[in-house]
Amino acid sequence: MPSTRTKLIAALAAAPLVIGLAACSSAGAAEGDDVVRIGVVGKSDPQWPAFEAAAAEAGIEIELVDFADYAQPNPALTEGELDLNQFQHIVYLADYNVSADADLTPVGSTQIYPLGLYSTKYESVEDIEEGETVAIPDDPSNLARALLVLQSAGLIELEDGGSIFSTVDDIDQAASKVKVTPLEASLTATSLPDVAAAIINNDFVEDAGLSFEDAIAKDDPADPNALPYVNIFAARADEADNETYRKLVEIFQTDAAVQAGLDEASAGTGVSVEIPVADLKSSLAEVEDDTRAQG
Repeated sequence: MPSTRTKLIAALAAAPLVIGLAACSSAGAAEGDDVVRIGVVGKSDPQWPAFEAAAAEAGIEIELVDFADYAQPNPALTEGELDLNQFQHIVYLADYNVSADADLTPVGSTQIYPLGLYSTKYESVEDIEEGETVAIPDDPSNLARALLVLQSAGLIELEDGGSIFSTVDDIDQAASKVKVTPLEASLTATSLPDVAAAIINNDFVEDAGLSFEDAIAKDDPADPNALPYVNIFAARADEADNETYRKLVEIFQTDAAVQAGLDEASAGTGVSVEIPVADLKSSLAEVEDDTRAQG
C-alpha cells in the first residue's frame, strides 16, 4: 500500500513557538548498549516488525516493550527501564513532565493522527439526539482535544471557545446538545453500546472492531495549531543527543516499509511529519509553561 506520507513542516511551523531549549547534554550511557528498549502501546501494529527489521539492517538491535495503556511508558522511561518510548504527542508528554517533575524530551517526530468520534447508534453527528451521552478519554491532554472535536461537531459549547487545557467543567451545559462522560482511554470503545457516541484513540479503534472510515467526526491534522498533537519519540533529557536514537528516528521517518506499516495501521488516516527537533522542544516548553500556569 503506498504511504500517505505528507510533510506538514511549513504549515506546522506557523504554530506559535517559544524560544528553544538549551542544547541537551551529550549522549547518554545507553549509547553503545547492545539493545535499545522502546516502549510502545500496540506492539502488534504493522510498522513495528518493519522497524525492527530496518533497525537490524542498520546494525541496531531493538526490543519493543508493549504496554496496555498510556499511563505506563513514561514512568518506565523515567526510571530507566526503557531507552525510548513512542506512543504520545507533545501535550501528553508536557502533562506528564509537569505532574511528575520529569524531564523527558522529544528526539523526533512520527505522525499526527486525527482524533475521531464513533457511534454504533447514529450514522451522522446531526442524527445524535438532544440529551444523549458521549464518552471521551479521561487523560487531560486527550480529554481537552476530544472536547474540541465535539465542539467542532456542534455537540457541545465550551466557555471562551476552548483550549488544549479545557475540561468538562468548561462545557456550557445549557448551550450543549449532549452530555459528556470521561472514561479511561481504552474503555471509550467498549462503552459504545451504552452511549450515543465515543471519542476513540486510534490505538483502540480496530481492536473494537471498527474502521477509521467509521468516524462520524474528527479534527484536522493540517491545522497550524496541530503541532502540540504531533506524536514523538521521547528520551530522557540527558540522552537526547544519543546518535543511535537519532538514527532510529531517521529510519522510522524514511524507511518505506515502516511508512507503509504506519499507513496500514491507521488506514491512511495518519500523516507522517518531519518536524525539527528544536521546534518539538520549543513546543513542549511552551505547553509545559502553560500547564504550570493552569495549575
